[in-house]
Amino acid sequence: MPTLLDSLRQHTTVVADTGDFDAIRAHRPTDATTNPTLILKAAQGAAGKPLIDEVLRSHRDASDDEKLDRLLVAFGREILNLIPGRVSTEVDARLSFDTDATVARGRRLIALYEAAGVSRERVLIKIASTWEGIAAARVLQAEGIRCNMTLLFCLAQAVACADARVQLISPFVGRIYDWHRKSQGNDWVDADNAGANDPGVKSVASIYRYYRHFGIDTEVMGASFRNTGQILALAGCDLMTISPQLLQELSDAQGDVPRVLSPQDSGDAPAKVLVDEASFRFALNEDAMATEKLAEGIRVFSADARKLDAIIAQA
Repeated sequence: MPTLLDSLRQHTTVVADTGDFDAIRAHRPTDATTNPTLILKAAQGAAGKPLIDEVLRSHRDASDDEKLDRLLVAFGREILNLIPGRVSTEVDARLSFDTDATVARGRRLIALYEAAGVSRERVLIKIASTWEGIAAARVLQAEGIRCNMTLLFCLAQAVACADARVQLISPFVGRIYDWHRKSQGNDWVDADNAGANDPGVKSVASIYRYYRHFGIDTEVMGASFRNTGQILALAGCDLMTISPQLLQELSDAQGDVPRVLSPQDSGDAPAKVLVDEASFRFALNEDAMATEKLAEGIRVFSADARKLDAIIAQA
C-alpha cells in the first residue's frame, strides 16, 4: 500500500514549504516555497552561514536591500538544485503597499536569478495579496515574470488576482482555521470543524471551484496547513505547500487518498464577483478575518525581514 504522501502526489503537486535543504532532499517535492520566516530560520542554521558569507564577500558595496535580495536568490538557487520544478521567492513584505517598489524588486529578483543562469520559468515571485501587490503582479505577469500571491484569505483577493492573470495563488488554510477557532472560543468544537467543515478548507475549496467554474487558469496552491486532515480534505487542489513536519507525517502513514477536488466538479454555480479597487477594499474591510490575518502576516514577515537585515549586517 502506498504512503499517504505518494498517494496524494497522484492528485496534487506536492510543494515543500521550507528553506531547509535536508528536508527538501528527504521528501522530494516538485516545487518549493519560501518566505522571510523560513529563510530566517534556514539562515541561522549551518547551511545558511556559507551563503551569507558568500553574498557579503561578493557584494560588500551593495545596498542592504540588494544584499537581502541576493541572499534570497542564493537560497533559491540551492533549492532549485534539489527539485525539478519551481521555487517561490518573496518580495520584501515592507513593500506590500507600494506597487512601483514591488515591481522594481520583482524585476531585480528575476534579473539576479537569470544572471546566475536560472530561467525565469523556474521562479515565482511571491507578493502579498494587497491591492497594491496585485497591481504590481499585473505588471510583472505582463512582462513574463510569474507571480505567487501569498497572504490570501478571501474570494475578493482571489478574484482580483485572477483578473491580474497571476500564475498562482496561495490561500492560507491554517491561519483561517486559527482565526475562527480563536473567535469562537469556548464554543469551538474540533469535531464540528474538521475535514470538509474546516473553515480554512472550505475557503480554499470555494476559491478552487470558483476558478474552475469560470475557466480561470490561475493555479490554486493550498498553504499554511495545521494538520494532515486539512491536506487530505483538499486532495486534488492544483498544488499544496506543506511543512516538513506534515510531509513526514504523510510519509509515515499508509493508505489511499481519495480525490476531493477536481476540475470537472465546480460545485453549485457561484455568483460572478466583479472586483475593482473600491469593491476590493470594501470586501476586505467587511471580512474581519481576512483583514486581520493579512495585516498580521505582513507585520510578521516584515519583522523577520528586519531580522535578516540584522544577520547580514553582523556577518
